[in-house]
Amino acid sequence: MISFFLTLTRFFHGLYKAWLSPNFRSTFFLVILILFSGTLFYNKVEGWSLIDSVYFCMMTLSTIGYGDLHPTTDLSKIFTMFYAIVGVGLFVAFLTQIAMAQIKDKDD
Repeated sequence: MISFFLTLTRFFHGLYKAWLSPNFRSTFFLVILILFSGTLFYNKVEGWSLIDSVYFCMMTLSTIGYGDLHPTTDLSKIFTMFYAIVGVGLFVAFLTQIAMAQIKDKDD
């Protein structure tokens, strides 16, 4: 349990350090925007609850993809293809910037 809290502390420290960069802040807001837009889309088109919609978006962007929820309409399937291509790239950039802030912090 201690290692979990240490990891969580390091993550938030990296997040704080990354926040100081304007590039990180713009990436962060783009990730929030894409999560919000995906959540609204799946809520309206698929009829999923907000929590199911944001859960599906997070599983898609993090590439976990449990498969318990999946698009059922053609429109949703097409949206998901583009959503995954754009969103995974943004999510990777977001996590990379946090990791780079942690690495830079260790060098200082």
